[in-house]
Amino acid sequence: MKLLVVGDFHGKFPKKFENMIKKQKIDLVVSLGDYAPFAYRKLWFEYCYGKDVELWEIIGKKKYGELVRKDLDSAEGVLKKLNKLPVPVFTVLGNIDWPEPDDIMDLGSKGKTMPNWDEKEMLVKRMKKYKNIRRIDYKAVRFGDYVFVGMRGHSAPGKPRSKAFSKHKKILEMLFKKYRKENKEGRVVFVSHIIPYDTKLDKISMTAHKKVRGKHYGSKLVRWAIKKFQPLVAFGGHIHEGMGKDKIGETVVINPGAAHEGHGVVLELVDMTKN
Repeated sequence: MKLLVVGDFHGKFPKKFENMIKKQKIDLVVSLGDYAPFAYRKLWFEYCYGKDVELWEIIGKKKYGELVRKDLDSAEGVLKKLNKLPVPVFTVLGNIDWPEPDDIMDLGSKGKTMPNWDEKEMLVKRMKKYKNIRRIDYKAVRFGDYVFVGMRGHSAPGKPRSKAFSKHKKILEMLFKKYRKENKEGRVVFVSHIIPYDTKLDKISMTAHKKVRGKHYGSKLVRWAIKKFQPLVAFGGHIHEGMGKDKIGETVVINPGAAHEGHGVVLELVDMTKN
């Protein structure tokens, strides 16, 4: 089985990938999410990063609404292109695809409420109409001889002692144990938006925000799952500058880089099957 693995689109799906699918006879596209461009990134880091404040409190709900709707429209433009591909697409949500953050933090009471339109126009609701795209967040899905186990991935390592971490750790454990036989045979693929913590692939560049530059910032939950269950291969992105591959035990871990920069990975699974 031949895969095209892409993620971190940020509003773009280069034409080269469409040509690659046809030329290399791809069977399945594995998408790591982050469809929106996050065009208001600079504003968010300036006013919100590390602070208990929402951007709409700073710039107003109307302006914030305009920015988010524009981002959503760009994200949906990518979804439309993926939906037209001649092969199926499996996807997980990225951290800027408006997923619930309940797998990396204990939410407690909601506290501040987002504007009503924000809840009505979530990307996941738009995604439902694109039948060629299948979400696999915290699900296991068969395709051919392989099983794909997916999870969301946010922009932080997560807290292993939190209830959220424990809850989703149990979900992943259940999924991997359900397909224990397939995993032993080297037929389980793990998919997350974010790469595992403390590898060659998750180190933040020195040009990033001063609070995180130079630090490992992948997911501790992803690392736990890979280390414990040793799937055949694991895909994750989010940290664009971490493009490349590494290993955790016997598992090959791959960060395909950012699709909006033209990066992606073609992988033939049959050549990787465990003996």
